Amino acid sequence: MLSLVVRGATVVDGTGGPPFVADLGIDADRIAVVARDREALAGADAPTLDGTDLTLAPGFVDVHNHADLSPLVHPDMTSMLRQGVTSAVVGNCGMSAWPLSGWGSALELAFSERDSLPAPGWPSFGDYLDAVDTARPAVNVAALVGHGSIRAQVLGDDRRAPDAAELDRMRSLAREAVASGAVGLSTGLIYPPGSFAQTDEIVEVARGAAQSGGLYASHIRGEARGLFDAVREAVRIGREAELPAHVSHLKCESAFAWGRSQELLELVHDSGVTADQYPYTAWNSTLDSLLPPWAPVRELERITADPDARHALRTAVEEGEPGFESGVAGVGWESIVIEGTADTSARGRSMAAIAEQWGCEPIDAMVRLLIADPSSSCIGHAMTDDDVATILADPRVFVASDGSAAAPDGPGGALPVHPRNYATFPRALALSRQQGLLPLEQVVRTMTSLPADRFGLTDRGRISEGSYADLVLFDSETVADVSTFESPHAFSSGIAAVIVNGQLAWQATGDADGTTITRHGRALRHR
Repeated sequence: MLSLVVRGATVVDGTGGPPFVADLGIDADRIAVVARDREALAGADAPTLDGTDLTLAPGFVDVHNHADLSPLVHPDMTSMLRQGVTSAVVGNCGMSAWPLSGWGSALELAFSERDSLPAPGWPSFGDYLDAVDTARPAVNVAALVGHGSIRAQVLGDDRRAPDAAELDRMRSLAREAVASGAVGLSTGLIYPPGSFAQTDEIVEVARGAAQSGGLYASHIRGEARGLFDAVREAVRIGREAELPAHVSHLKCESAFAWGRSQELLELVHDSGVTADQYPYTAWNSTLDSLLPPWAPVRELERITADPDARHALRTAVEEGEPGFESGVAGVGWESIVIEGTADTSARGRSMAAIAEQWGCEPIDAMVRLLIADPSSSCIGHAMTDDDVATILADPRVFVASDGSAAAPDGPGGALPVHPRNYATFPRALALSRQQGLLPLEQVVRTMTSLPADRFGLTDRGRISEGSYADLVLFDSETVADVSTFESPHAFSSGIAAVIVNGQLAWQATGDADGTTITRHGRALRHR
């Protein structure tokens, strides 16, 4: 007995093969029939979606996402689902929801907003995944365990190497997490405490993940001056720890790396690592990511009170120093735009403009914002259209958002968030179509089977009999991003319906977008 039928769609099956017209029958959460002979399902007695003149693809797999807490506080995961994402990998950039040290007050705040949830805390990584399952998010959620979270659990915020016993504990935590369902280990090597770690430490912790069969995914140590050395470090970690390595959000950042995208791709592919990209010319991160490791936010008042220390801080932030790459050098303060901060008048404005209004230097304006709100975030316009297009045109690089879950009337709805939260996958489809970068079947493959296979999401990322029925129905001729930096809270055009685990999760209705989301996602555990 079929539970849902999609009729007459042009199927792009995720493998890179040519499109074909078929009817598709779903039984419970799996694809039961892919009928190129459309008479095969002519008499099926089941609810039906009309796919005529539309493309049916596997649901998009976002392997670099930060919606770790969204299943618990915003389980509709609206901005993700409505761009066609059906599975997301969280726990990226070294930050995961277990061990708890990596989230601190943010985790407590998330739980305080939902009185019905239990007190924060999970004894194991598997317990976190159980909490995701209980919340029943709209999107499937797999998770990495963060090296930074593990380091914080064992070393706190100490800026030193672990001793033998501490390193053994870190390795054990990584092994335990993957054995409990994490798909691997992540690092964020520009963020404390990950930035305190030397390569040998990361290799040892990654060996723990390797013992349970996980992979290694890294926000590498530098994406501008140090880009190529940082990629080589990721390659070395994967090779020495004996696990697959993946480079997150591949980019050529700042004037020091512009124009080197083809050289970068050659390094990645020749080294045997994989990579993902968001198709935008701006990054998005915490404002304190611009600080060197020796200048945590809690020490900024002391540092800036000393003229020599303030000068050293300004030099490091604006020019970099050994072991630390400046996020300002090669782009300038006018390219650093405040996203979220307690001072609402600063949101959406560049650091250069804020400093001019306040009558101070940009470094002092940044310090002032961080002292008032350590969680301040920013957007950096630091890449070129040509480099973005070159990387997007590579059929081996995955599409991934580096975003989270938002909604115009929900989390982040009042902030000038990065448009990638709403539109990464439709934008990649639109740019590929408009610029002739990749055929439709190839760009869909970078969003589906390639990332699903690399991250071990079994039976997902393909339209084939027996695979999970995670699907997106869209108009391949009109699908496009609508979200912009000026007006980010806007849903993309051309997405018609999204199916998660065999159930209709969202559908556009009539002349207006549908607003009803039904949640059918689950936690995806490493096997």
